[in-house]
Amino acid sequence: MTAIHVSIPVRLLEDFDETLNFNQSRSAKISYLVQNHLNDTLRTDLYASTDSQIIRHLVTRDCIDDTLAHLLLQVLAKTP
Repeated sequence: MTAIHVSIPVRLLEDFDETLNFNQSRSAKISYLVQNHLNDTLRTDLYASTDSQIIRHLVTRDCIDDTLAHLLLQVLAKTP
């Protein structure tokens, strides 16, 4: 975790705090909202991407070993 400084309108913060239960953490809720935003952005980018773009992206990921990368490149070669 890291602490950050964010400036938002006072009323917005008050409205936000009113949505929290007494046992909810403001930081945890904001982290949750940011993660959801990132997930939504990723989904939007993914749906807008072509198959070739997705495969090219997968090949560059650290979790893809050489064998899988080779197979993905073979698929890419056959993708119009």
